[in-house]
Amino acid sequence: MSGTFFATLDDLVAHMRTELESKKFLLLYAYNGTGKTRLSMVFKDAGKQVAERDTLYFNAFTEDLFAWDNDLEGDSERVLKINSASRFFAGIEELEMESRIRHFLHRYTDFEFSIDYEIWAIAFSRGDENNIKVSRGEENLFIWCFFLAIVQLVMDGAEAYKWVKYLYIDDPVSSLDDNNAIAVASDLAQLLKNKDGQIRAVISSHHALFYNVMHNELGARKSKKTASYFLTQPKSTMGYALRYTSATPFFHHVAMLTELYQAEKSGQLYTYHFNILRSLLEKSASFHGFPNFSACIQLEDDDQEGTLHARLINILSHGNYSLYEPQEMLEENKVYFKKILDDFLGRYPFNPELFPDVPEKAEVL
Repeated sequence: MSGTFFATLDDLVAHMRTELESKKFLLLYAYNGTGKTRLSMVFKDAGKQVAERDTLYFNAFTEDLFAWDNDLEGDSERVLKINSASRFFAGIEELEMESRIRHFLHRYTDFEFSIDYEIWAIAFSRGDENNIKVSRGEENLFIWCFFLAIVQLVMDGAEAYKWVKYLYIDDPVSSLDDNNAIAVASDLAQLLKNKDGQIRAVISSHHALFYNVMHNELGARKSKKTASYFLTQPKSTMGYALRYTSATPFFHHVAMLTELYQAEKSGQLYTYHFNILRSLLEKSASFHGFPNFSACIQLEDDDQEGTLHARLINILSHGNYSLYEPQEMLEENKVYFKKILDDFLGRYPFNPELFPDVPEKAEVL
């Protein structure tokens, strides 16, 4: 995969901070395990100078600032405890946080809450039920809305958060369904866009739908203020690769299809590309209601070539070792790969601007 390579996360962070001098938003899409959370912490640490700091962040560590006390003895007074030692909560007692949080929370949920600052605990209720334990998804939404309330304070210039120059938001939609993921992305984008201050933001995610909504809401295709990237750890080299994607819609299947197309055109095809192709064909077959992926490569019922191609994909897409020990395809298999990919792209109507050299659409029976 093409892109700009960085040997370490420190090098990548230096590049990101330089880019944020001219950009307002950076969007990063990356698979789980790529190092998104570590990247957010390295970015945060790069802004720490003695007692000073410049980054307000949301990531897995932010969620860990909240922990349940389930009242194991009485099994009735369940509360979500706040780690008051964190500077994340500095000064919030005087900032009317309950009303600020509710402003966001009631868009997504129907439960209520109260904050006891003496014991730094949050109690939840729904209807006549008090001290309830909300679901994991509801808990994540509450913590997210807590963070948004603080972001609003940052945007409004609250004295307690004057130090914030950057927001770094990593995967805020874990445990959420697609409807809430869309709502969270849309609301976040509106909050960030409606303020013209000096705050810069980095948003990273492995959630393709969330990323795609952010990509569109922040106008990544046209806006000079936004840059969006695909972050990977290439298996054949050490370090990290950053590929610019602002011109490409980023639903997962389109991104993968674009990668396969570009790899085939460059001639740099590896055995693991058959794994990706198999995954795309499986998803496409399910979407169109077929019981087997071979339906997406057979142009006619008696297509013996399609049967051969299905067998090839079955054989060549097995073996996870190929993902970690890249091996270039044999020339014969490259020919088969190109034929299968071209047939697929010709049969289904994708944007020709993304795939300009595809044969004309085949007749679908």
